[in-house]
Amino acid sequence: MKVVTGLLAAVLLVAGMDASHAVVRIAEDRGGRIGTYVDKYQGLRSSGETVVIDGLCASACTIVLGAVPRDRICVTSRANLGFHAAWDVGNNGRAVTNAEATRMLYSMYPTNIRRWIAQRGGLTPNMIFLRGRQLTGMYKPCYMDAQAQTR
Repeated sequence: MKVVTGLLAAVLLVAGMDASHAVVRIAEDRGGRIGTYVDKYQGLRSSGETVVIDGLCASACTIVLGAVPRDRICVTSRANLGFHAAWDVGNNGRAVTNAEATRMLYSMYPTNIRRWIAQRGGLTPNMIFLRGRQLTGMYKPCYMDAQAQTR
């Protein structure tokens, strides 16, 4: 009965949303070029849509944390944020840290995320992950399995 009640509440919640309250689901996004994500998330910020992080959001994907207001982001139990330094392709195709882009990326994050990153040594070539209780301590949990558009 509890599952049916929860499902019914989720259906009613989604059914009652108009276009300005649409939900965007982020899952299994490994990131990419910073500029692409800045552009995408500026549009998302102005759309008024709610963001559900429901899986991996790594690298440039994490820019969403600074671009979309915190009260419009929720995380599921599967949410997993991955952070690392920005990089360019150098000689022989090797990744070379781009210090300027890394500083820009870091500055885009909200204070609580910058503090968390700093406590772990900053943005380096090695990926660090924010998930579980630490993440739900910073962002509200999603109270439904959102069947939302994945971006």
